[in-house]
Amino acid sequence: MVFKSQKDLYAFFQKYTDMFEESYTKNRKSTDVTEDQFEDLEEMLDQTLDEPTEIWHDDRSYEEFPIFYFIRAIDDKDLYHVAVTYVSQDDEPTFIFLHLVTNDLELLSLYRKGDLVFDRAFEEVEFAAIEGDSLSEGDPLSLGLFIAMLKVRSDKDIPNKDYKELGELYREETIEAADEIWRNQDTKGNVFVTFIKEYDDHAGINDLHYISITQEDENSNVHALLFSFPTNDLTLVDRYRHGENLQAEEVSQESSH
Repeated sequence: MVFKSQKDLYAFFQKYTDMFEESYTKNRKSTDVTEDQFEDLEEMLDQTLDEPTEIWHDDRSYEEFPIFYFIRAIDDKDLYHVAVTYVSQDDEPTFIFLHLVTNDLELLSLYRKGDLVFDRAFEEVEFAAIEGDSLSEGDPLSLGLFIAMLKVRSDKDIPNKDYKELGELYREETIEAADEIWRNQDTKGNVFVTFIKEYDDHAGINDLHYISITQEDENSNVHALLFSFPTNDLTLVDRYRHGENLQAEEVSQESSH
């Protein structure tokens, strides 16, 4: 798009800016943070555009052009900065319809629509994503559980670079011939079945265990494979020994998502 002046530019986008501002005003709760609490909003905008946590591409809400939502989690504050943008053909955000800070996940969900085209969390765990599991598809539940595991595992645990090699060797065998199988239900009603198998020392790795986490469908009892990982951290292995201890014959055959 080419405009003769900045005035023409703003005039062209004005109706969209008004729509986004009206939606924000309508859906913002009185308990949400206010812009007055942040003196560095313009600096935050630069950070969000340069280093977003998520980018969503919405090509269905408006016929004229797609909208891109850049979202950045503000570390350790349970806050999010959102920028609603027009992106040029060279993939650069060139017009900002609206940007805001919020602590309201319900409001945030309004800007998580369309296709998720970038997720920093997935970039951080890609080393462990194996074809056939939900982690490789960027599934939010799998991402959250895997990242939670990374936060508690030992710094001396098996290096990230070895995850996929060990997965190719041991993932299927762990599920088909597990030493232990545990079923546990979380507070949201999700039912997880965990498969654990210990292996003889592999290439100098002592106490090698392989763990596969699946989610059980309550109607069919079929399992979707969320993620798998190797570990020699016995404390971490113990964290997955909770819930109901099952026998192999009690578990329906799994499917890989």
